[in-house]
Amino acid sequence: MLHNPTGKERLALAFLLGMLAILGPLNIDMYLPSFPEIAEDLSARASLVQLSLTACLIGLTIGQIIVGPVSDAQGRRKPLLICIFAFALFSLFCALAPNITTLVIARFLQGFTASAGLVLSRAIVRDVFTGRELSKFFSLLMVITAVAPMVAPMTGGAILLLPFASWHTIFLFLTFIGFLLVLIIALKLKETLPPEKRIPSSIGNSVRTMGGLLKDRSFIGYALTVGFIHGGSFAYVSGTPFVYQDIYGVSPQVFSILFGINGLAIITGSFIIGRFGGIIHEKSLLRIGVITAMLATAVLLVMTMIHGPLAALVISIFIYMITIGMTLTSTFTLAMEKQGHRAGSASALLGMLPLLLGSIVSPLVGMNESTAVPMGAIMFSTAVLGSIAFFTLTKQTEKAKKE
Repeated sequence: MLHNPTGKERLALAFLLGMLAILGPLNIDMYLPSFPEIAEDLSARASLVQLSLTACLIGLTIGQIIVGPVSDAQGRRKPLLICIFAFALFSLFCALAPNITTLVIARFLQGFTASAGLVLSRAIVRDVFTGRELSKFFSLLMVITAVAPMVAPMTGGAILLLPFASWHTIFLFLTFIGFLLVLIIALKLKETLPPEKRIPSSIGNSVRTMGGLLKDRSFIGYALTVGFIHGGSFAYVSGTPFVYQDIYGVSPQVFSILFGINGLAIITGSFIIGRFGGIIHEKSLLRIGVITAMLATAVLLVMTMIHGPLAALVISIFIYMITIGMTLTSTFTLAMEKQGHRAGSASALLGMLPLLLGSIVSPLVGMNESTAVPMGAIMFSTAVLGSIAFFTLTKQTEKAKKE
């Protein structure tokens, strides 16, 4: 695989990696419009339905921690093929789930295998691109990936409109997507990590690699920044299906549109980094992003406390999601710049932290189904914690560099 490819090779790689990266958002977002239907069909409380999302996020978290180091030792292609094939099978398992307990277990396994698409798409980017090209290509990948959260709930809502369709149909669709991706990977993806650059496979080496990343103050500072800020967004992912539909009375299709437009916000945020990253230092753009995230979620919290108009919530969340696009893109390029041969492990850690926090906050949103305050409070709190991580840890790193 050529380094910093251009032209058709670059576009083909962007399409392929984009397909892999959207597996996570599709897995998370596509079934959101069916939350109330699942709760009724399986006779489950809202918090238990949200637990199925938590299970998926935990699976995505654990899967990345395992798949990332394995790919540093075995290469990217083989683990990817195995995991995506298993994802297709577990998606079918979800579709056939007869009760909420089975669905929660199936969602964990589905998330575990889908993690390969998330972690290895980023690792492949680091294998192939360097320097400014790394930032530019990852920004392009983020634009592609951002379409998934915009399209996924709309697709889920559209599926529910089909004759005889139900929430089971959504998981059958994911089964089809999984098998389609297996075919594309087998035919189009070449190995990007040559044997001479691989880390010997052992538990000890994996622990040492992760330990080295945790001791890297610059890396962990950016990882915690994206971990808290992006992780808090899962309160919105888990909460809005009930807030919009049950509290504000919108239909599943209108919810899908309101949820999906935030994909445009992520695209906007990623575009800002890709377009202006060469003019303004990415760390300065990230600083603007984390401050804006705090302000937007502060407004959102106030609106939930006073039961403000739906438009106020939608606008506040849209602005917040712009900062998510900025944070995801800039923290990746800043954190991964010097990781080299341990890109798989570094990518896993960067992807794990938001999902780990997301798995914690998702069920908390459903503690009180009559108000949106838990959602607003969690989003504001995590934005503040992410800002603290950025302004303390990365500031110290910057001073050290000057010295």
